[in-house]
Amino acid sequence: MRAKTVAIRESGRLLLPRPHRRLPILDEHTGRPWLHSLACSVGQENYYNRFIRGYALEIQTSGSRRQFLSALAMTAGAATMFRPRLGWAADAIDSRVGDIVAKTIGIDTHNHIDVPLTAREMPGPDIDLKGEMKRSGLAAICMTFATDYQPGDAYDRFLKGLASMDRQLERNSMKRSLTPDDIRKTHMSGQPTVIQSVEGAHFLQGHLERVEEAYNRGLRHFGLLHDSDAILPLGDVYTNPPRYGGLTAFGASVIKECNRLGMVVDLAHASMQTTQAALKATNRPVIISHTGLDTRLGNDPRMAQMMRPRLISKEQAKIAADAGGAIGVWTHLSDTPLEYAHNIRALVDVIGVAHVCIGTDTKLTQPSPRPGGPPPGDHGGPAGPDGPPTGFRSGQQHPQVGERTNLAWEDQTAGFYYVVVDAMLKIGFTPDEIGKIGGANYLRIFASVVDK
Repeated sequence: MRAKTVAIRESGRLLLPRPHRRLPILDEHTGRPWLHSLACSVGQENYYNRFIRGYALEIQTSGSRRQFLSALAMTAGAATMFRPRLGWAADAIDSRVGDIVAKTIGIDTHNHIDVPLTAREMPGPDIDLKGEMKRSGLAAICMTFATDYQPGDAYDRFLKGLASMDRQLERNSMKRSLTPDDIRKTHMSGQPTVIQSVEGAHFLQGHLERVEEAYNRGLRHFGLLHDSDAILPLGDVYTNPPRYGGLTAFGASVIKECNRLGMVVDLAHASMQTTQAALKATNRPVIISHTGLDTRLGNDPRMAQMMRPRLISKEQAKIAADAGGAIGVWTHLSDTPLEYAHNIRALVDVIGVAHVCIGTDTKLTQPSPRPGGPPPGDHGGPAGPDGPPTGFRSGQQHPQVGERTNLAWEDQTAGFYYVVVDAMLKIGFTPDEIGKIGGANYLRIFASVVDK
C-alpha cells in the first residue's frame, strides 16, 4: 500500500511532507543512528489518529493555543508515523522496544526541572513537562531542584521552588505521586507523573522540623547533599576536602526523620565515609541517584578529569547494594546510547541487576540561565515562532547535547527511554532485566520506604 505523505514536527522544526521519512535506529557496532527507510500504512491511520486527536483535545483543555494548533496539524496524517504513546519515537527502532516501554514503568531517579526560586523570577515561563515526558517514554521522574547555587535564604528558595513546581504541574494537568500506587495508577492511565525530590538539605538550615514540612508539601525523595555545605552541614561531600569525618550528627537525625516519615534518602554526592555512616543510621534502603563507576571514564580526557571525583568505586557501590539500595547510572561520560548501556552493564556486573537504576542528571524541560544570568524566559530575542525554540539559550544554534533528556546524545531523534531500551536490547539485556533497571528497582525501594 502506498505510504501517506505527512508533515511532522521533530526537535522543534517542521519537516516538509514526503512519502518516506528516514528514521534512525542504532548501529550495533558504533551506537550511532543509521538510516532506515520507513513507509507507514494508511490502514493504521484510524487507530493512531484517535490517539493523536485525544492528545490535541487534552491540549485544547489545558495547554496553549500554539500547542493545540500544532497537535491538530498532526492529526492530518502524522499519526500513521507513530505507535500510541511513542511521542517522537519511531517504528524503525527494534520492534520490541515499544512494547517494553509500554509495559514497564520507566523512572529517571534524578531529573532537574528548572523553575524560578526567587520572587524576581516568578512566575517564569511555562514548560511542557507532560509533552517532554511523553516524548521520552518515561513513566515518572524524580523531579528535583537545588537551592545552593544562589546567595540568600535557601529556605525561601525552597518554598518558592515548590510553589513554582505547583504551578507547572497544574498547568500540565499533572500531580505528584506520593505512593507506589499513585505511580502505578498513573502509568495504567497512560499519563506521566513525578516524584518530588530536592538535591541538598540546605533549606533545613539546622531545623529538623522542616523535614516534616517538606514531606507535607509532597517531598518523597530527599537528596542529603549537594555541591556546597549547608549552614549546618550534614556530611562530607565527595568533591570537597573531608571536614566532618563522614556523616554529622545532624545528618544522622535527618536520615532517621526521613525513615520515620517515609521519604527515600538519596546519598548522591556523599563521600565513602559519609555513605558508610549513613547506612548505619538508616533502617530503610537508600538510593544513590546519579553517578557511575570510577572505572568508566569515557572517551574525553577533559570530561573524565572533571567528572572523576563524582564517580564512585566498586566498593562504595557494593556497600549500598548490600544494604538493599540501588544506584542510578547517569548519561554523562557516554557518547552514544550503546556506551550508556555498557556503563549500565558494568555496574550490573558489580552489584547485580536488582540494584541498578536509571538516573540521568539531565533536564527534560527548558534549562534556565545559570546563576547570575538573565531570569528564566529572557532569551534576548523575539518571542513566538521567531524566538528561540524550547531548550535553546540566547545565541545557541542547537540545544546543548547532553543537557536535555531527549537530547542526551548527538543525533538522537527518538525519546530517551526508547533509545536506551533499544541499546540495552542490543547488548544482551532481557526485557525482564530492562524492566528492573528501567524503574522496578527504584519502585521497590520507594515502596519499602513510603509504605510504612
